[in-house]
Formats: sequence, structure tokens, C-alpha cells
Amino acid sequence: MTDVTSRTKPLRIGFLSFVEHSGVSGAHSDGLREGFRLFERAEALGYDAGWVRTRHLEPYLSAPLPFLSAVSQRTQRLRLGTSVVPIRYENPVRLAEDAATTDLITEGRLELGLSSGYAHNEALFGPLYGPINRDFTDEVDARLRHFLDAVRGATLAVADARTGFTPEGTPLTVQPVSPTLSDRVSYGAGRLASAVRTGDLGLGLQLSTLNTEVTDLTFEDSQARTIAAYRQAHREATGRDGFVSVGRMILPVLREADREAYTWLIERSEQRQRAHGTPEAPPLHFGIAHSGSPESITAALSRDAGLQAADELVVVLPFGHDPAVSHRILETVIGDVTPALGRQAA
Repeated sequence: MTDVTSRTKPLRIGFLSFVEHSGVSGAHSDGLREGFRLFERAEALGYDAGWVRTRHLEPYLSAPLPFLSAVSQRTQRLRLGTSVVPIRYENPVRLAEDAATTDLITEGRLELGLSSGYAHNEALFGPLYGPINRDFTDEVDARLRHFLDAVRGATLAVADARTGFTPEGTPLTVQPVSPTLSDRVSYGAGRLASAVRTGDLGLGLQLSTLNTEVTDLTFEDSQARTIAAYRQAHREATGRDGFVSVGRMILPVLREADREAYTWLIERSEQRQRAHGTPEAPPLHFGIAHSGSPESITAALSRDAGLQAADELVVVLPFGHDPAVSHRILETVIGDVTPALGRQAA
């Protein structure tokens, strides 16, 4: 298998960040402003895309689309993505309206990533975001398909005699429709079957630092197999290969202060790797946190079968750290790691 450096097309470089709801006073939020600064800095450094996590009822960004709309007014070319919006806890038609409006505000830079949502928290979240009367998976599938119909401009209803604003019999669609947004919708999958379904639907695929099924393969080889199955399904459905992003936590160590800042993350990663395959381990497969010198990180990434098969490397930034840590990671990765993977800093 060839390594990342021998790719036939450039590797897109993105980053994924938590945006905190911190320092809120009156109508001011330090966390949101730090998020703006991070995206502005990333664009200046030469990153292609910036992704934000979505978290409900946690002190992190719960409404990513207003945030990304604001970011778009502070940047010019950076792709702006969600990773990921839990579709179970969304009204599909309202989400389609918000997403299309955001895409037009960003002038076509929105990358809308979706996922199922927090199945393990359904008992808690369901009553808050609307209870369901069918299986969680079936509900997710129904909402996803309804959203895709809406965002693609399908007829959702037909005006009747009481509609008032348009003649009876007029087909009604989401307004506005952003014509190309549906080509930039992706889905976060942790299992091979979910990835195949994503390909069948003609969506992009997001893979994270966590697989939700355990196989006899390494983490990276498992993702490579998943990507191959996804691309086959996507080709059969659309005639195209689809687009795949993979997340990797990268912690370059250039000074002792870096090692101290990343101690907990490195120890957690090592603990997870030691526990993998043991009876005590959860039914999850975690990727490693790449730490050390930029040279050693580059060498590891160049052998990464999942990354070899993907179209975008997403640098997963840690949470709960001083914002300066995230800035330093972005600067070091784009300056000292990605050039060897075929990407130069701006």
C-alpha cells in the first residue's frame, strides 16, 4: 500500500474544535470570541476547513450554524463545517431552512455534518427535544431522509384553499434552497454498516478518532476497510467516489511545556490502547493520540491506512485547555507535519 505522500490528489487539511460557552457576562461571551479568533488564525495559517462539535446541555456550542455564519463574516475562504449535528434532536425541515440560509450567508462554504445523536441518553434527551414512538434507529433514518428531501428542494406539502400566500395546488418547498448544499452534506459513522448506508444515500463520510465497533483489525486498517465499502456504495448510488474526512488527534512536542500540557491526553490514549481487547474494555476502538516530534508524527501518519484512503485530515484539538494550546497545535501541524504529507503552509 502506498503512503500518504504519494497521493494522486492533495490532502485537504482541516481542524475540529470545541467552542466553549465560557466567560458569559451580559451579552458577551469570551468562549465565542476565542472561537472566532481560532478560525481566523487557522485561515491565515492555510487550513482548508474548520469544523465545530455540537453538544446539547453541555458548556459547549449547541447551535453551530449561527456561530459559523458569524465566522464567515470574519474569513474569506475557509470551509466551515459541523461535526456533527445530531439529527434525532432536530426538526428536519427547520434544520434545512437554517442550513440553507447559513450556506447562502457563507456563500457556499458550509460543510454540514450530521449524525444520529446520543442513543444512550435517549431517556434523558427525548422528553426535552420531543419524544418518539418508534425505534431510535428508525427515527434517525426517517428524520435524515426527511431532511435530505427538504434540503434538496423536494415538495414537502401542497397549498390548499386556506394557505393564503400562494394559489391552491402550489407545491411547497423549503425556502430558501441553496442549490449546491446537498452535495456538501456528510454523515458521521462509527460502524461499517452505517458507512455503507451513508454511501447509499450519496453523502460524504466523517470518521473520527473512535470506532463504535471492534474488529480484529487495527484502528487504521478498520477505517480503511470502512472507507472502501463506503466508496463502493457511493459509486453504485451516484457514480462518484464520495468524500471522506478522518480525524486524528495530533500533539506535537517541541518543548517541555508541550509535554506538560498534553500529559493527561497522552496518558489517556496509552491507557485506552493497553485496555483494548481486554474484558474490561468498552465495545469501542479508540485511535491513538499522535504525540512526539513532528518527524515521528509525520512518519506515523504516512503509514496510516485510514488516512491514506481519505480525502481530508482533520486535526482534532483537545478540549479544556488554554486557547494558546490549540493555536500552537495548529501552527506546528501546518508548519512541520503536513508539508511532508504533501501540503504546505500558506
